Amino acid sequence: MHYPGALEKELLKHIPKKPATEMYPFVKVEAPEGYRGKIAFDIQKCIGCSLCALNCPSGAIEMVKDDRTKLKKKPKFFYSRCLFCGQCEEVCPRKAIKLTREFELADYDKEKMVIDV
Repeated sequence: MHYPGALEKELLKHIPKKPATEMYPFVKVEAPEGYRGKIAFDIQKCIGCSLCALNCPSGAIEMVKDDRTKLKKKPKFFYSRCLFCGQCEEVCPRKAIKLTREFELADYDKEKMVIDV
């Protein structure tokens, strides 16, 4: 015979005793492996092929003139438009684009949310 509340007691004894939340931002949190955060761009590897801009679903990448690449153009990234989907990283033939685990990107100034290396 089961007593009222017996099932709840059995379920509750398997719950971990540690807190469910962190005291962020006072305690820094590490993003999990595979997290898609801030874009890291290496101009030395870029050839200016525009595949990243063509495949970006949100239009967060624009190609601008630059003499440092083979095709004389490079990507300019806008975080305010980015979905962090990872399409740019996947299609880059030279692996010049990498999404890091950095997630603290908020800012009041939209101009600071642009990567223009």
